Order: sequence, then C-alpha cells, then structure tokens
Amino acid sequence: MDWGKAVITLLMALLGIVFLLPFIWMLSASLKPEADVFKYPIEWIPQTWRASFNYHSVWFGKANFTLYYWNSIKVTALTTLLSVAVSSMAAYGFTKIRFPGRNALFVVVLATYMIPAEATLVPLFIMFRSIGLYDTHLGLILLGGFSVLGTFLLRQFFASLSNEYIESAQIDGAGHIRIFLSILFPLVRPAIATYAILRFIWTWNDFQTPLVFLNSKTLYTLQLGMNAFADRNGAFYSLIMAASVSAIVPLLVVFILGQKQVIEGISLGGVKG
Repeated sequence: MDWGKAVITLLMALLGIVFLLPFIWMLSASLKPEADVFKYPIEWIPQTWRASFNYHSVWFGKANFTLYYWNSIKVTALTTLLSVAVSSMAAYGFTKIRFPGRNALFVVVLATYMIPAEATLVPLFIMFRSIGLYDTHLGLILLGGFSVLGTFLLRQFFASLSNEYIESAQIDGAGHIRIFLSILFPLVRPAIATYAILRFIWTWNDFQTPLVFLNSKTLYTLQLGMNAFADRNGAFYSLIMAASVSAIVPLLVVFILGQKQVIEGISLGGVKG
C-alpha cells in the first residue's frame, strides 16, 4: 500500500469538505426559521424546517426575484452563444486562413487583453449611451460576446488540427464556412464546450458590467437583484440564503451536464499542447 498517496488523498478529501462547508451552511440556513440560522452550536440538519416559506417568499414575494432570474438566464445564454460563435470563428480565421499581417493582427488583439477592464468602462459607457445601447440587455450581450481570452484559448485548439482536413475539403469544393461548421467545429467541440461553460459562469456571476450599464430595475440581472434583495431583506438571513441557493442552481446544472466535455477539453489541450 502506498501510504504517501493515501495520506495525500485523505488530505485532499478533508480540504474538499472544508471548502464545501460554507455551501452546506448556506443550504442548511435556507431551510431554517430565522431564529435558528445563527444558533450555536450549528445545526447542520435543521430541527425545524421552514423551506417552503423561505423559498416561496423569495420566488413569489415583492422583490421581483423571478424577473431578475429570467433576465440573467436570457443575458447569460445569449452572451454565451454569441461569444462562442465569435471566438471560434476568430480562432479559425487566425489559424486556418492565410492573409497579410495575420500574426501581427493577432498580437494586437491579444495586447488588448492586457488593458484593465476598469480602464475601458468610461469610454464604453459613453459610446454605448451615444448609440442607444445603455440600459439595455443587448448592450450587455454585446459587451460579453466579444472575448479576447476566448479567441486565444480556442486558437490553440484550432492550431493543433492538421491543415490536411482543410486541403481535402477544398479539393471537394468546400468553402471556409462549410469547412468550419462541418469539419473543424466538431473536432474541437470539447474545447468549445469548456469555453462555453466558463463564459456562462463568468457572465452569470458578473456584477460590475450590469451595475455600470443598467439603470432600470426591470432590467436588473440576478447579481444586481440579489443586492437589492439583500437591502430589502437584510435582517432575514434565511431568505437571503434561500435566494443564494437558487442563484447557484443554474451553475451546478451547467457544470454537471458539461463536466464530461470539460474533462475531454482539458485532456485534448494536454495531449496536443
């Protein structure tokens, strides 16, 4: 028996439990009456259950939580689709289409990633307000739909594919659109799925961009809605925890459904470098 490996495995398991404790407490608190939330010692399994009241108050109360939830789903889903489409096509163009200055242009694009996001907030705010995209979901979707990081990540995977696929398809008369959609896109699907999951998580958790570019409360995403909900229900931690549990459910669902693709994407990157 390898005792060193056993000790490391046990240590990792204990650390995993420690990392999960805040989430377990959050779930437990969302099921309790308010008076039991901060009871000491902690009751990990509630003695008195009040789940139906807490979650009903969150979803059907006066805080518009359902509206915020729908706004986040809409913005996140559309942003993810747009970002995957734009980044994958840009990655294909920078790796498989030859044109003058291709590498220099990619360096310029990559250099923009080094500019702090905070430095571009004011120019973007002025520009979006002048063209009528301030305080709209379309503005948020466009802001998140163009990702330098996504282009860089996917470019590495497209670069690992042999050009023989393209040459064979071109001999048969296929154009770049058909080559991209029918041949190369399926080959890098694990990588694209991995980026899509990351983009979904980043957009769902984004607080700064909606805070700057949204003003109407009816357009609030869940992150702004949670802040407003906490202000309204600051003294009721059981309700705040119920709202927090509801907020992380889509992230769990997306990761569980896509974890196989994530593992394949990481393996693909590890093997092909």
